[in-house]
Amino acid sequence: MLVSAQFLPQPLDFANGVFHGSFIYNLTRNAGATTIASYRKTVLIYNPYAGRFRGKGEALIARALDILRDDGHDAEARPTTGPGTAGDMAREAIAGGAGLILAAGGDGTINETAEGMLFSGVPLGILPAGTANVLATEMRLGRGWDRAVRRLAECDPHQVAVGRLTTAEKTRHFLLMAGAGLDAGIVYRVNAALKARTGKFAYWVAGWSLVGRALAEFRVCADGRETTCSFALASRVRNYGGDFEIARETTLFDDTFEVVLFEGRNSARYVKYFLGMALHRLSGMPGVTVLRTKELSLSRAHTQKVYIQIDGEFAGQLPARIEIVPAALTLLIPPGYGGRKE
Repeated sequence: MLVSAQFLPQPLDFANGVFHGSFIYNLTRNAGATTIASYRKTVLIYNPYAGRFRGKGEALIARALDILRDDGHDAEARPTTGPGTAGDMAREAIAGGAGLILAAGGDGTINETAEGMLFSGVPLGILPAGTANVLATEMRLGRGWDRAVRRLAECDPHQVAVGRLTTAEKTRHFLLMAGAGLDAGIVYRVNAALKARTGKFAYWVAGWSLVGRALAEFRVCADGRETTCSFALASRVRNYGGDFEIARETTLFDDTFEVVLFEGRNSARYVKYFLGMALHRLSGMPGVTVLRTKELSLSRAHTQKVYIQIDGEFAGQLPARIEIVPAALTLLIPPGYGGRKE
C-alpha cells in the first residue's frame, strides 16, 4: 500500500534500499512483494497524443495531479516530446531523485518508460490512455481515468521479469509480449492516421488486408524442439489486444514465457484459430503448439521478410532471439492480480 509522501533520512542500506543521489527510498520485502516505506517525488510521464488525451489532455493531467497531491505525492507531469523519448525522460527523472514514475499513454509509451527504469528499483505505475491498454486490462485497473489514478494507492510494488528481444539491428525489452509473423505483419501495415482517428479499428483494417494471402513461414526453436509456423507469440500476460486471450496460463509474476505457435501458410486457416481463441480452446487444436520456456530463437524459413512486434509496436524483422530477464522491473500491481492474496 502506498503511504503519504515523506522523506526519512536512512542509513545507507543496499540490501533493502534504493539509492538516488543523497536520498534512500527504503523498500521492505514481504512474501515476495516490495512495499514502499517512503518516497519523495512522483513524476508523471505522459504521451500528449495518446487517444484518451485528444482534446482534453491538459484537463485529465491536471485532475490526475490534483488526486496525487491530495494523496500526499509531490507530483509533477512531463509530456513526451516524440517517439522514443519516454525512456530517457524516466532515466533523467530517476537521476533527479524521483521515487515513483507514472506512465500515462498506450502500451508503447509504457514500454518506452519501462526501458529507462530497468534495474533502478524505482516503481513504475501505469495510467491507461492508449488504444488497447493491454497492461491495464491485464491488471484490471479499470477504464475510468479518475478511478485508475485513485487505484494507484491500492497497488503494491513487485519485482517482475521482462522480455528481451535481440535482432540484427538492436536489443529492446518488453513487458507484455513479442509476436512474430501474422500479428507483427498487421502492426507493420497499420495506417497511423487511421489509428489516430479510429483506434483499434485500424488494426482490423490491416488484418483484413491479409485475407486470402499466403503467409510467410519461419522457424521457432524453443524447449529443445523446432516448429515451422506463421505466427508465434511469446507472452507474459493473458490479455491480447485488449479484448482477447491467447496465452491463458501466464502472469507477470512468472519467470517464463507462455509461447503459442500457429502453423499454416493459408490465412483462411486462422478463421478456425480465431474461433478456438474466442472459445478458449486453442490448446490441443491441430496446428497449435503451446509451451513454456525462458528463451527461444526465430529465423526465416525462406527469403520472405518476417516482421516482429513487441508490446504492440513494430520492432524489426527476423532473425531474432527472445529471452527472459528476471527481476528487472519494479511494477505497481493491484492486490489480487495473478491470484495472489495481499
